[in-house]
Amino acid sequence: MIRLSQSRRRNGGGNNLAEVITTGIEPSLKDNAAYITAVELGHVGHPLAERFVAAGFDTVGIDTDATRVDEVNNYNSGAYSAKGELVASKDYDVINSCEVVCVCVPTGIDLHLQPDLSHIRAATQQIAQRLHAGQLVVVESTVFPGATEEFILPILSKSGLSVGRDYYLGYSPNRIDPGNKRHDLSTIPKLVSGVTDACQTMTVALYTQIANKVIPVSTTQVAEMAKLLENMFRNVNIALVNELALFCEQSGINIWEVIEAAATKPFGFMKFTPGPGVGGHCIPVDPLYLSWCARKWGFQIRFVELASSINSRMPEHVVNKVVKALNAVGKPVKGSAILVLGVAYKPNVGDTRHSPAFLIMERLRALGAEVVYNDPYVPSISYKGLALESVALDKEVLQGADCVLLVTNHGDYPYERIANQAKLIVDTRNAFADYPGPHIHHL
Repeated sequence: MIRLSQSRRRNGGGNNLAEVITTGIEPSLKDNAAYITAVELGHVGHPLAERFVAAGFDTVGIDTDATRVDEVNNYNSGAYSAKGELVASKDYDVINSCEVVCVCVPTGIDLHLQPDLSHIRAATQQIAQRLHAGQLVVVESTVFPGATEEFILPILSKSGLSVGRDYYLGYSPNRIDPGNKRHDLSTIPKLVSGVTDACQTMTVALYTQIANKVIPVSTTQVAEMAKLLENMFRNVNIALVNELALFCEQSGINIWEVIEAAATKPFGFMKFTPGPGVGGHCIPVDPLYLSWCARKWGFQIRFVELASSINSRMPEHVVNKVVKALNAVGKPVKGSAILVLGVAYKPNVGDTRHSPAFLIMERLRALGAEVVYNDPYVPSISYKGLALESVALDKEVLQGADCVLLVTNHGDYPYERIANQAKLIVDTRNAFADYPGPHIHHL
């Protein structure tokens, strides 16, 4: 079991929250006495742990990935000597000596397109076995409305402790946007909720230490639903412009110019752009969580389901676009060399979760194309038997490709050079707008 150095366990360590139950969590947190655990050091847990450390809190991250644990321990050795200390461990027993547990495990969907809470169940069971008086447990993972109280609370209750009296349970949805240089954990307002009033008080006090603005809501269900609404908003608006892009393509209207024209209105409009499909953890998954939850109540979320259906068809449209572009120059897709630019689900990050690039590449390969890819943020990929390494983006590769397909518009791609050296380009992001030519086909 990894423990932080005793010299860093301020005020003697131990159950600091338990010592301040009658006066609230604030004294312990303001003195940086609380020892915090983040369960899973992924795209949510790692930056959260680092934020607590930067605020001066000793923090340990639990992760089942030994490589990730070693990387965190090696990288952070001595890095925060003037602030908190960050270590990582595979051992859940670190929870025995912590005051706060933040659950940041991934949630997804199963083969039947229903919520897969297996990771959160396993983590909660581990926490329940070590839950002690005075602890605060906060869930940051995306869940369906009601999950904190209907799914997580019953597991923790098996500890025999009473929520709101012996320990505290809150929900605070993560709002992390990978690659966003403008907004981070300190500047993004933090929604917080608690199962009881005491739970909410504790959760508010915790996040006040690391966020500039903390917004309490009345119930955990409101916080859970707010997280889904944020992503539904994006999903629906992306679907709208995707469908309009298909219409404009048929009618000969430049959808990109249309969007820029509409975006000049200073009110009542928010700019969204079409693309090859949606990716990441949230947008492809959250609509399915809401649809599943709605069906339990005998309700159908038709608008949201329609948006998901539209977005899910975009990868196939991109494939058809490539086939038509090749046909226009007298080449069949079978046997053609296709270079895919960008397999991350969004620009300037290495995150490939639910990336539409995989579906596109899989379909092109099924049609007989020879597919390779380049992504400066993703050195290798493995998907349904497809194992590839990123190729160099040199003149030989560009000129050797029968078609260059831009899926992800990374900011550091040399677009002018690509436009000049590639024989045929299918651009799904309007990245080549400044380099017109008959060999460039736009979505």
